[in-house]
Amino acid sequence: MEIEGRLVEASNTTLRVILTADGHTFRAVYKPVRGERPLWDFPHGTLAAREVAAYAVSDALGWDIVPTTVMRDGPLGPGSCQLWLDEVTEPPVDFVPADELPRGWLPIAAAEDDAGRPYLLAHADDPGLARMAVFDAIVNNADRKGGHVLATPDRRLYGVDHGICFHTEDKLRTVLWGFAGRALAPDVAVALRGFDAGILSDLLAAAEVEALQTRVKHLVADGTLPQPPDDRHAIPWPPI
Repeated sequence: MEIEGRLVEASNTTLRVILTADGHTFRAVYKPVRGERPLWDFPHGTLAAREVAAYAVSDALGWDIVPTTVMRDGPLGPGSCQLWLDEVTEPPVDFVPADELPRGWLPIAAAEDDAGRPYLLAHADDPGLARMAVFDAIVNNADRKGGHVLATPDRRLYGVDHGICFHTEDKLRTVLWGFAGRALAPDVAVALRGFDAGILSDLLAAAEVEALQTRVKHLVADGTLPQPPDDRHAIPWPPI
């Protein structure tokens, strides 16, 4: 693993690295545990494991939402290592002028620019994005910003930056509330019924694994995506 550079806008130490093995070379995002800033509501030194756990959930469900993510011992010690996506296009989440909402997009919140012009925070009504909203609901994603949704030229959608997921308390904050109240797709419900949170026992605390399994059970029983809470902020800041 060779460090290529640092993503300076990230809140924790986030490095782009080059991985070389058996004559193959890949780029990846390396987030060492030692570079994590303490948070008041998440145990210190656990964010890298949560990144890996998010990939494990995506992989177990067969949804391919999170790029391949593993724990590796790099130049700055143990940390998560996630495959870098070289080619991305504009994400299907954005602020748009209030009178120019793209066809097929769902408005989330009203906003204004510095000149007072009205805008909307909105996202596409896309099946892949709806499945990501389900994923966020079960992993209890506290930070689904628009910039954490990556779209590739072949129209595939990926979610990244899952360090603050899997809390036992309800922390869901997302820009994907356009799907609130929508029924789960049949194939999504089938995948959730077969999911076993026990696969995360080496990455999360026992209470977090149990809370994950409970969220999955309740979501399947309800059959619909959750509504935004009215007792706390439901959208992360900044949204994009």
